[in-house]
Amino acid sequence: MADVDMDDLPQTPRSVAGEDADLSIFSGETDLAAAILTRLGRSQREDDQHLCATAAAMAQAVRDQGVAATTVAYFAAAAAALSPLARTGPGAADRNVAGALLAFLSAAVPALPLAVVRARGRQVADDVARVLEFPSTPDSGVRAGLRCLAHLISAGDKSSWEALEPLYAVVLRLASDQRPKVRNQSHSSLRDILLSFQRQAVLVPASEAIASVFERFLLLAGGSNDVNKGSAAEGPKGAKEVICILNALKCCLHLMASKPSNTILKYFRPLLDLHQPILTRNILEILHVVGDSPTVQLKPDVLLDLMCSLGVSVSTERKSGDELASIARLLNVGTRKVYSQNKITFVVKLPLIFTSLGGILASEFEEARFCAVETFKGLIDNCIDENLVSQGITQIKARRQGMRSDPTVIEKICAILEGLLDVRYTDVWDKSFHVISVAFDKLGESSSYLLPEALKNLADMQNLSDDDFPFQKQLNACIGSAIAAMGPKTVLDILHIQSICDEKEWILPILERHIVGASLQFFLRDILGIVRAVEKSIPKLLKDDKLFSAKRAEGYVYSLWSLLPSCCNYPCDTSNTFRVLQNVLCDTLQNQPDLRGIICSSIQILIKQNKEALSITSGEDALVEDEASKSERRAKNRYTKDFAEENLKEIRAFSSKFLRLLCSIFLSSSKDAIGFLQPAISEIASISDKDVVGNIFLDTIKKLLNATKAVNAQQVDDTSMQIEDNSSTNNMARALLLDFAASLMPGLAPKSINVLFSYVKPAIKDSDSMNQKRAYKVLSMLLKDAEFIERNLDVLLELMISSLPCQFPSKRYRLECLHHLIVYVLKDPSKLRKREIVSSFLTEILLAIKEANKKTRNRAYDLLIEIGRACENAESDGRKDNLHQFFDMVAGGLAGQTPHAISAVVTGLARLTYEFSDLIGVAYKLLPSTFLLMQRNNRELVKANLGFIKALVAKSKADVLDEHLKGVVEGLLSWQSDKKNSLKAKVKSLVEILVKKCGLDAVKAVMPEEHMKLLTNIRKINERKMRKGNSSDDGEAMSVTSGATRRSGWNHTQMFSDFGSDEEDSNGPFSKQHTVASRNGSKASTRSNRKRQDRNLQEKFIDHSTGEPLDLLDQKTMRLALKSTGKKRAAPDDDDDEIELDPEGRMIIREEREYRKKKPVSHDEEADDKTSVRSQLVKRRKVASSGWSYTGHEYTSKKAGGDLKKKDKMEPYAYWPLDRKLLNRRSDRKASARKGMSSVMKMTKRFEGKSASGALAARRTQKHKHKKTK
Repeated sequence: MADVDMDDLPQTPRSVAGEDADLSIFSGETDLAAAILTRLGRSQREDDQHLCATAAAMAQAVRDQGVAATTVAYFAAAAAALSPLARTGPGAADRNVAGALLAFLSAAVPALPLAVVRARGRQVADDVARVLEFPSTPDSGVRAGLRCLAHLISAGDKSSWEALEPLYAVVLRLASDQRPKVRNQSHSSLRDILLSFQRQAVLVPASEAIASVFERFLLLAGGSNDVNKGSAAEGPKGAKEVICILNALKCCLHLMASKPSNTILKYFRPLLDLHQPILTRNILEILHVVGDSPTVQLKPDVLLDLMCSLGVSVSTERKSGDELASIARLLNVGTRKVYSQNKITFVVKLPLIFTSLGGILASEFEEARFCAVETFKGLIDNCIDENLVSQGITQIKARRQGMRSDPTVIEKICAILEGLLDVRYTDVWDKSFHVISVAFDKLGESSSYLLPEALKNLADMQNLSDDDFPFQKQLNACIGSAIAAMGPKTVLDILHIQSICDEKEWILPILERHIVGASLQFFLRDILGIVRAVEKSIPKLLKDDKLFSAKRAEGYVYSLWSLLPSCCNYPCDTSNTFRVLQNVLCDTLQNQPDLRGIICSSIQILIKQNKEALSITSGEDALVEDEASKSERRAKNRYTKDFAEENLKEIRAFSSKFLRLLCSIFLSSSKDAIGFLQPAISEIASISDKDVVGNIFLDTIKKLLNATKAVNAQQVDDTSMQIEDNSSTNNMARALLLDFAASLMPGLAPKSINVLFSYVKPAIKDSDSMNQKRAYKVLSMLLKDAEFIERNLDVLLELMISSLPCQFPSKRYRLECLHHLIVYVLKDPSKLRKREIVSSFLTEILLAIKEANKKTRNRAYDLLIEIGRACENAESDGRKDNLHQFFDMVAGGLAGQTPHAISAVVTGLARLTYEFSDLIGVAYKLLPSTFLLMQRNNRELVKANLGFIKALVAKSKADVLDEHLKGVVEGLLSWQSDKKNSLKAKVKSLVEILVKKCGLDAVKAVMPEEHMKLLTNIRKINERKMRKGNSSDDGEAMSVTSGATRRSGWNHTQMFSDFGSDEEDSNGPFSKQHTVASRNGSKASTRSNRKRQDRNLQEKFIDHSTGEPLDLLDQKTMRLALKSTGKKRAAPDDDDDEIELDPEGRMIIREEREYRKKKPVSHDEEADDKTSVRSQLVKRRKVASSGWSYTGHEYTSKKAGGDLKKKDKMEPYAYWPLDRKLLNRRSDRKASARKGMSSVMKMTKRFEGKSASGALAARRTQKHKHKKTK
């Protein structure tokens, strides 16, 4: 291929310069030349045109040789063309040809086999190096040559440094080139070469070459201070080269050998002393890369000296926010590296580093503060060990005994951390609290020796007023960390809290929230000691008529007892102290009913945590530890299986006593107390001996049978009130006994379970609603056991059929029972014959979806989804099509007799379709039946089917929806054309959803011609919304954008409402549709919406996870509850944008006086209703938006011009009514209002002699005339 004449290559005209093409994309191409010509053949860049010309020449050369067009062949052709060019010298070489050949080679070399590179690579590398030395070689060619050279060196033979040194020198020389792009490419090539030299003998001389060049440039620069911020070119010779080498070291220093790296590192200290920002920034970046590298080995003392120098410079020099943030990040990564290499040397300098971080934290730059906090946390977690802490505690104890000694390192660090609470850090106290919290967690119980002053300072801050102290939440969390670390008793001792008063009551909620791993002995001695002292003061306060103080003291007693559940949070002495504690608990349960809930929850926590410790696996334990604090992890680590077994053994010894006591309390308690007594009884029964629980259960059953006999023996006498009272009392006793028996279920043997079931069977058919409800509740608990269902399946199915109908209070628990039976039958393939019976049960659940009671309806939805989930899980176990069979079973209800039953089935299908994406394809097959049902003249059926279509459309992907778009649109609009009612608005909202998901053009293509006006109206409304959104300010745009990320969930009311999803998220699948019909609601609908919002507000104040009322004193909880109740009513100014539309969607513009006139009656009844309502709304908005304004009409003279003086009134004055638009956030509104204000002075002479009311009237008349002329 030596006969290729480069002079014959086609020359392309010069074009505009630009960036290099990314030639790495051609490395995997089979035919390299063809790929280059295809991709770059139409490019207007000069370099690309030369490259295409070269590729064409190489392709022709390969064809002339008669070989296949492989990468090796192209490489050989390019090498043959480059060789004579390199030997002709710089004067004879064509710069464009040289650059194009180097670019072509750089694209071919990465795809070459390793054997070819080692065979021909050295010769080609020499030619490339010669061409790179030519001054005429273009910049793009130099960069391509560097890439080619780096790859040839990396893939070639590395056994001889003498052979590699000339090539490596070329790359290194260009590292300080004056051309930025060439220089950057050289740095990248150096990095690739050094990366290939790892664990090779040539790494040391290559690294020494870089160090030598760096030293030579430093000598040239002479260490002058003229290396400045803006222009290094103005410095002495060598200064710019030093900066270039520093840039190269960012990507090379961590790859260099250890000795040359340390040599370079020694020069960083004098460079930092020059205090030049450009040098400091480069050195910081280099050190950060070195600190992040796990392989580089540097002298720890040199690296530590550099970081200490940077740390000292924080307080001695004025630095920018970026520099401070970089220093903080470097201290984080660099110190950990030094600590891992030489712990002893590093620990001595640790106080200096903490001091530097404190200075960064006190700066005014937020990013630097954040980095300082992260570094504080990293150093505390990684660099403070047990040895360091133990040395400090030993010195403190010796100092207390009279010995004199200097403060240890850990004492200095803690003193620095205490200093973060000084006034200097007022603006960043929240971050200081966070750092000190990390220190408390790390030090644990040792923090009582090392950080007592910090705790006292934190306690003193509690006296600051809330108005002047915005970090109360962070402060409480910090004190809570101290409580969890030191223990509550130690905290109370340090703060000298031995009693509770107004000044110290702040500690109670913090103790309740953060006690973990404490001792029960602390509660018995310290807390109960304070309780007794407070209780003794109450009679005296009452005697002195200090009722308020007495009530407050009673509140203190309750708050102190509220600490018991926290003290039961992983206590350390349960096995030793519970014997004493149970006496106190039993006595309190008997004598103080107000505290029973606290005691029951405490017993639950004790038992649950020990049971979890026995059953938890290592994987679950690791997952829990990631979410827990260090103090909580330390407490949990103490709970081994042996430790937990000892605790449960001690509690089990007194279980019989607790059960009998709780039984007596249970049977005499109110309905509210049952909620906390039942869980406690169940937990105690679960760990108790089965014989003990069985005996108590038998006693309960005997009482239950006696109460049942008493009820059955009574004769109903309407004239005797005594008999009715006795019957009611006996029924209440039966209900309580049955609840108590159910509470014992976790500790019952199978024989006792059968006894309980034998009683439940007749109780389910009881005429008393309260007992029937309890029976269904107990049965739902029994059915959670699959073995119980297996033993009694036939009896249970017969029982469920024979017990119909059930009373309304029992419906929710009956649905639970049906759910367990349906899931069991559907999961077991051997129970196919039972599915016909189960289908009737499924119908009952579907009918419950239509219940007016929201809880029953939601529970029916949940049960439907849980059955679907169970079928889905069964499919994952190998049983296929369970979910589809369940869906078909539900769809079979479409053949029902009544519209109510059919609508319930359709509603259930909509819920399943919305939840399970696998059912979407099957659901589309039901669309013909859906449209057929919509032809019936039944509003309930239409609403249900529209909701089903809405769910299907919302959950379908665009491509699936496109396949069925024509059928959906035609079905909807064919129904709409025959019906004229308010459900047309829902059809319109569905069409709008289709437009959003499939696009306007796709919907237009399948839209019937007679309904094109509807699509036009939708398009205009969307365009208006877009214009309105573009004209809004940044705040409104931001709120719309943030709303797009919210995902709307299932909502029955929004799915099946008449007017679409008016309350949904504006960007969800059921977005808020501002249609004509939705704006024209009647007064009755407005009142119903307000009532609905009020009910929603009440529901927001219920915590649905616990069923308990929300804490109204918790600001965060209340804020979230109020925000979730819905958007605020629009301000009057926003109503100015409401546009009046006719039934066809066209805009109506009226003059102001026309609003006073009665609008003409429309022939279309529906349009008439909507138009009249709209006109009333517009009038009401106009009145509301105009507000009240003072016009000065009382000074007007009826007989002459000008104003009159009135008796007992001020003299007439010039007045312009203020416009509320001045307070509007929109710039156009403000501009119009300012324009009116600015015209006051200009109009003064014009209206001179006229009254204020006359002037305003004249202006209004002039405006009307102006409009008419238009």
